[in-house]
This record gives sequence, C-alpha cells and structure tokens, in this order.
Amino acid sequence: MTRAVLDACRKVSSLILVRALLAEAVQRHRVAPARLLSELDAGSRRGSAVPREVLKDIVDGARSVAEIDAMRVWERTGLPRPRWNVVLRNSEGERIAVPDAWFDVGLAWEIDSYEFHFRREDYARTVERNARYAAAGVLVLQTLPNRLRSAPESVAAELVAAHRAAESRPPARAS
Repeated sequence: MTRAVLDACRKVSSLILVRALLAEAVQRHRVAPARLLSELDAGSRRGSAVPREVLKDIVDGARSVAEIDAMRVWERTGLPRPRWNVVLRNSEGERIAVPDAWFDVGLAWEIDSYEFHFRREDYARTVERNARYAAAGVLVLQTLPNRLRSAPESVAAELVAAHRAAESRPPARAS
C-alpha cells in the first residue's frame, strides 16, 4: 500500500491532489507517516519533492487536507505551535475528544465540515463532543474548511482572539 500511494503521488502534479492522497491514506490507517518517509528515502528522488513537502505536515499531525490548510492559517498568527490530533482526557482520565489542534491555554480548534457533521448521527456526535469540551472547561473554536482558503485572514484573526480568550481563563490541560 505504501509504495502504491507514493507511486500515485509521484505521477500527480497537483499539490492539492497529493495532499488528499496522502492525508486520506494516513487518516484511514492504511499507511503510517514514518513508512511513507522511509519509502521515499529508499526510492528514486524523481517526483518526490511534492510528497515530501506534504509529508512534513502529516508528520506534524495533520490528518486531512483541511488540517493542512489549518496549519497554513495558524502559521499566519504568530501563536505558539499547537499539537495536532492529540487525545484530550479529563481529570478522571476519561477521553474528551481529539481536537484537530490543541493549544495548551485550553483551546481546541475543530475544523468541522458539512460532509462529516451533516447526517443526524454525525451532528449528534459533534454536539456530544462539544458538551464534553464544555464540561472540561475547554474553549472550542469551530471553523468550516472552506473558510481556511476563502477567508484565511479572518480565520487567523478569530484564532488569535479565541487564543486570547482562552489565555484569560484558568486553562484546561491535555494529557
């Protein structure tokens, strides 16, 4: 599977398509980022520049194209580096959620798309997740993926404002 994914990426010239191929393969647990890097290092350098660039974001924790876009928006903010896709637990050790980005001031950033939150069951899971965040004292910023590209400056400003708000309260902690 690893080689097949990389072979496909080497033949595609679109950064967006390479992001989608690699993120999907990793998110669905078909391949591990470390195996992709090893395979790239062991193979031909031809056509590997774009996959290598995308893998930097995936190794940093991105698990979707939207999260890679979120990383680009975060880079505009000057905020401390968040942890991507970290498991949050409450004081009793119970799992709260896995936010797309976690800032240690007690801020979770969720990139919530219609596709994954549209059906009744998906929406119910999102509401339950947000209730767990609230019960743990976590501030949540929800962003639609299309805004990461259509209004990155606005999203960056919202992220900075949410970070400031979270800084002004006693922080929740990730384990």
